[in-house]
Amino acid sequence: MKKLFKSFPALIQALALALGLLAGASGLGLAAGDETPGPAGKSSIADLKSRGKVRIAVYADKQPFGYLDESGANAGFDIVLAKRIVKDLLGDENAVEWVQVEPATRVDYLESDKVDIVFANFTVTAARKERVDFALPYMKVALGVVSPENAPIKEVSQLKGKKLIVIKGTTAETYFSDKHPEIDLVKFDEISEAVQAFKDGRGVGLAQDNTFLFAWAATNPGYVVGIPSLGNLDTIAPAVRKGNTELLNWLNDELKALGKEKFVRQAYDKALAPVYGHSVNPGDLVVEGGKL
Repeated sequence: MKKLFKSFPALIQALALALGLLAGASGLGLAAGDETPGPAGKSSIADLKSRGKVRIAVYADKQPFGYLDESGANAGFDIVLAKRIVKDLLGDENAVEWVQVEPATRVDYLESDKVDIVFANFTVTAARKERVDFALPYMKVALGVVSPENAPIKEVSQLKGKKLIVIKGTTAETYFSDKHPEIDLVKFDEISEAVQAFKDGRGVGLAQDNTFLFAWAATNPGYVVGIPSLGNLDTIAPAVRKGNTELLNWLNDELKALGKEKFVRQAYDKALAPVYGHSVNPGDLVVEGGKL
């Protein structure tokens, strides 16, 4: 009996602690069976419809995928796709807030709830999948290296001890940092900065997605994509915040539906074919319905 009375204060303290934790959970809006609330909950379909806008991260300087046209409007392949998705989601393709990002800020903008979807030529990688959720792919891509036509780089071995320009936060930066430490990488935050540095001769080559380099070389005489494909064949897909399952599932269903009408190919014909011409086979780039 004495032991029971001696342990009674400890029981009271334990009960008080439990009640305090329960009250704290109640204050956070938790109940039995509820998931921990977080930023992902803010991008549910209902919330997007209530807001009347979808915030989409895009590029402003990666022609022909995401850029500002002569009137200052967002244009490009990714924009065509994003507008159709917004139309099907909210009933109006203009119900969108374009948020301009750089390669290195795409993940951060999702995690900090500044955007709902990233549609900025986003290559799917294992490292990125740990921080964001990718929907089904709509494009295939590999790395490439563009160089001056009068001094073409056709083999990676030619880059040893030389300066190669890359953009921070891209698969090109990761690939050359991991695989080729013998190459001197010159890094820039913005695509436009990297391109200008390359044109100024601050590097013997520029490494980027081959899809971008093919288009860039086609519109900039005097340059050639000497290394057209490097590393693995990857995919490009939209991305949402980690755990935003509702929006992710909707996007996947939408991409499957668009595949039935070959909409990605239609977007290619509108935004990419005028740039690529007959130099690129659309089948090498386009992914319909999320199926490779």
